[in-house]
Amino acid sequence: MAKKKSKREYVWLECKQCAHRNYRTSVSVAEGTPKIELKKFCKNERKHTVHKIRRK
Repeated sequence: MAKKKSKREYVWLECKQCAHRNYRTSVSVAEGTPKIELKKFCKNERKHTVHKIRRK
């Protein structure tokens, strides 16, 4: 039998400083999932900044 796919949702990673949505990724939709904040490169700021999840 085929394995059941886990529920995943596409979200944007938005820069906290300039509010541009620079990255798109998928996260699981499980209840109690913490809000993820990652330090990624922002092309508008031209430096590494904190990015948070933003749903459309």
